[in-house]
Amino acid sequence: MTTVPGAPPVTAGAAAVRLTEWARCAGCAAKMGPLDLKQALAPLTRGNDPRLLVGHETFDDAGIFRLSQELALVQTVDFFAPILDDPYEFGRVAAANALSDVFAMGGEAITAMNIVAFPVGHLDLGVLSEVLRGGQDAVHEAGASVVGGHSIQDDELKYGLAVTGTVHPDRVLTNAAAAPGDVLVLTKPLGTGILATAAKQGILPEAERFALAASMMSLNRDASRAALVAGARCATDITGFGLLGHASHLARASGVTVRIESAAIPMLHGTAAMVEHGALTGGAARNAAYLDPTVDWGDVTSTARAVLLDPQTSGGLLVALKPGAVGGYIAAIPHAVVVGCVLAAGRHPLVVA
Repeated sequence: MTTVPGAPPVTAGAAAVRLTEWARCAGCAAKMGPLDLKQALAPLTRGNDPRLLVGHETFDDAGIFRLSQELALVQTVDFFAPILDDPYEFGRVAAANALSDVFAMGGEAITAMNIVAFPVGHLDLGVLSEVLRGGQDAVHEAGASVVGGHSIQDDELKYGLAVTGTVHPDRVLTNAAAAPGDVLVLTKPLGTGILATAAKQGILPEAERFALAASMMSLNRDASRAALVAGARCATDITGFGLLGHASHLARASGVTVRIESAAIPMLHGTAAMVEHGALTGGAARNAAYLDPTVDWGDVTSTARAVLLDPQTSGGLLVALKPGAVGGYIAAIPHAVVVGCVLAAGRHPLVVA
């Protein structure tokens, strides 16, 4: 078995290893570029089963399959290489990221299955135990159960979950339900890709690293529940395609234009400074290539542009709300911020003010 270039040899235990040294491309920044994914999916056609309420056509975060008039399944899968050095934190972040797809659809998670690729003989098995413990703790916090999983040997550590949830068919949150006049609220600050890259480069201060981990480990369950209480019918979670990438999916699925106010975008502390240090990801470049033809950039700074394109790992929800519901939602969800609005379809799906 070969090792990842530059990675250390066999470690003595979970505390002795920097997991990010085992990752070629960490977290959701490792996603296939949206252009490549679009090309791969183009030949596929939707099945004709009327019970499939949401498939891949609307770029949604999970699939929705109706079981009865009052019950539908929410199904998703997500995994990636380490974005943090600590095995427990990495496991918890990867699980929170996968669970978020269910919450983005308005669902409640019920079961999860582990997905593991592990360099047996090159990393201590105690590392894997800690990764799995972190994932299990996140699943339990979500009110769900780990029911099994699958593992393979691989040169690079990867971990994630296949998650099943439930939702009422009439209470689904989807990309395809935004309407002109809606207000867009973001529930977590941006910058995880930039800060994780800086941490891997060894230039991120410890306080910023702690805040990064805390943000990525936090669940979107409460934000999802509050969105339903507020009457929302449209939401998406912000992950590897960045805020603009996921906003573009919402715009195209709903047939509207999304306007983002760049000055209103919340950022994790230290993000702007790390942009100045050049801590950018390859995923951001792929996002830019995909989005540039669809965006009216306006007079936006290079830092704001970098943050809007930054691939997020376990980012927040972007929720479309009627204006009268915004105040109550922000009061209920810490860190929630108005970042834009929904307009009638215009020349560009995305406008950055």
